[in-house]
Amino acid sequence: MKGNNGNPGINQLAGVLSQRMKSENESPLVLDFGEIQANGSLVTNTFPKPIPKGEYSICRQLTLGAAGEEFAETKQDGSHAHPEIEEGGEHSHMVVLPEKMRSVGVGDRVLVAWVQNEAVVVDIIERS
Repeated sequence: MKGNNGNPGINQLAGVLSQRMKSENESPLVLDFGEIQANGSLVTNTFPKPIPKGEYSICRQLTLGAAGEEFAETKQDGSHAHPEIEEGGEHSHMVVLPEKMRSVGVGDRVLVAWVQNEAVVVDIIERS
């Protein structure tokens, strides 16, 4: 097989492919750290200009509510005992949101995923 040095079409295609591979390798950071500001904006390490609240996304798990708020109600068939409830009595319990599941808040250090040009807060980051 002959070399493609004399074929301008193949040389041009090779140049385009080379440029695309180079630009893919120079793609911007995908994961970043950030902090929620007092006004609800997000400032990330690589994009220090505040992103206003409403202009970035937050994973649903980080929007459940404040720690200690009532989160859900459970219905019990009476299979466990309560001194104040007759045996076998149907009743319910309120489940409160634990601190580890609270919504993202002011001052939280967060993990941010960049999806194209949109910042998405994935989780709250804590020191080990």
